[in-house]
Amino acid sequence: MSLTGRTSGNRQKHESANPVQRFLIRRFHDEVVRLLEAVPHAAILDLGCGEGFVLDHLLASGIDADLVGIDRSSTAIASARSRLGAAIDLVQGDVTSLEDLPRPFEIVMMLEVLEHLDEPDATLDLLSDLSTGHVIVSVPHEPFFRGLNLIRFKNLKRLGSDPEHVHHWTKRGFERLVSRRFEIVDRGRAFPWTLLLLEAR
Repeated sequence: MSLTGRTSGNRQKHESANPVQRFLIRRFHDEVVRLLEAVPHAAILDLGCGEGFVLDHLLASGIDADLVGIDRSSTAIASARSRLGAAIDLVQGDVTSLEDLPRPFEIVMMLEVLEHLDEPDATLDLLSDLSTGHVIVSVPHEPFFRGLNLIRFKNLKRLGSDPEHVHHWTKRGFERLVSRRFEIVDRGRAFPWTLLLLEAR
């Protein structure tokens, strides 16, 4: 979840002691597993894997697949390697170097990354090219997160918007974006995130 190098917030979110946040994160991870189990998933790429929290959950859930994680941040990759050991192939890289990947993937995941990127349309095209089957993407449901931040008096000058977020999608707006090139196969029950299983048109 940190293709752009935003590792501290991702780690803070996943390692929070807040019971509500821990429940929401666990449900999000469980929904990713449910979506994966619904389609062939022998080879899975987690693009923007961050510190490897999602990949760790896939292993713990018994997902039987060739797993690869890529992240731009060397710090995040080092943390993921410490967490996952040799169980998963972890690579430091970004979206400009993915043409050198050694094999296609039945599933490409990009979770909590697109809202940080300047050109999400081009990135969605790339996800389609990298996958031989399906794509799983997620973004925050922006109205909820903005409202929560305003309640906490956070990011007031930005009306609650996270300064790292370049894009601010509602669920409907994000579905419109991905529907230009993908069919929506399934919608994860992962509020306050929009989580989608997609198939290229």
